[in-house]
Amino acid sequence: MILIADDDAQIRDVLRIALGQAGFTVAEAVDGQAALEAAASLQPDLIVLDIGMPEMDGLEVCRTLRKTSAVPILFLTAHADEVDRIVGLELGADDYVTKPFSPRELVARVRAILKRSQGVAAVDHVQRRGVLSVDPARHLCHVHDQPVTLTAREMELLERLMSHPDHVMSRPQLVDAIYGTNVHVSDRTMDSHLRNLRAKLARAGCADAIDTVHGVGIRMGACRGG
Repeated sequence: MILIADDDAQIRDVLRIALGQAGFTVAEAVDGQAALEAAASLQPDLIVLDIGMPEMDGLEVCRTLRKTSAVPILFLTAHADEVDRIVGLELGADDYVTKPFSPRELVARVRAILKRSQGVAAVDHVQRRGVLSVDPARHLCHVHDQPVTLTAREMELLERLMSHPDHVMSRPQLVDAIYGTNVHVSDRTMDSHLRNLRAKLARAGCADAIDTVHGVGIRMGACRGG
């Protein structure tokens, strides 16, 4: 089920039709509080969340959800809201689409996020490096045996690095691996995912999980913890 949270009835109609034609079951929320209530009761597979809702905006909804849930979130945002897009990614959103948007592109992004989050292409065993362990198929990450909550994009990014621990991967290679080659993703989007992933692992006691090779890319660190 896909939950659409937007105060604009016309946009909800467009999204409901596009996602319905793509075979998804859809639920709707007209404001931020309704979105939180629907997320709790319906347990959707993904939330399409408008940033610019009145009273409780999408950023606050995302912030609240991330305290207890790793449900994938796709933000809808206006072209001018670059700061909001970056803040949204840093709060734990998986992706964003700017308005006006192509319904076909939005559906493609929804499918891509769900494919990652549901482990369609995930490795079916636990990967370990130092104090860090990752089980992509069950969407689990642990540092020192303590759970770390990751978004679908963060999990895919970490799994990609864990699968090739001695390889230095450039930003374009990571973008293609996670988003595919037919979707444009800005450098700032990938930078936000990397920054969030590093911060979460560092807070959990693994500050050396990701190494930067200046001018080349990134690779897995030693993950010794400490």
